[in-house]
Amino acid sequence: ISSFQVYIIQVSVGNHQWTVKHRYSDFYDLHEKLVSEKKIDKNLLPPKKIIGKNSKSLVEKRQKELEVYLQTLLVKFPVTAPKVLSHFLHFHLYVS
Repeated sequence: ISSFQVYIIQVSVGNHQWTVKHRYSDFYDLHEKLVSEKKIDKNLLPPKKIIGKNSKSLVEKRQKELEVYLQTLLVKFPVTAPKVLSHFLHFHLYVS
């Protein structure tokens, strides 16, 4: 049985706030699309880790790295987030 970690993301836009849940593989897929479509730095996403991937310290470290990753993306696209990023963060469900 394969286990995986789900990362919980709090998103806030104005008075709206919601939670999004994603696996690392979702972040990886998002990143691949942004690298090809928007030419962002391919090294921006924290690397995959194989050994001890579900250890508590690694999960906490990766959570922080993924938070920095998302914040960096939002700084890079201050006016309009790319469609793939907006969809990843579920903007279409909560912000009109």
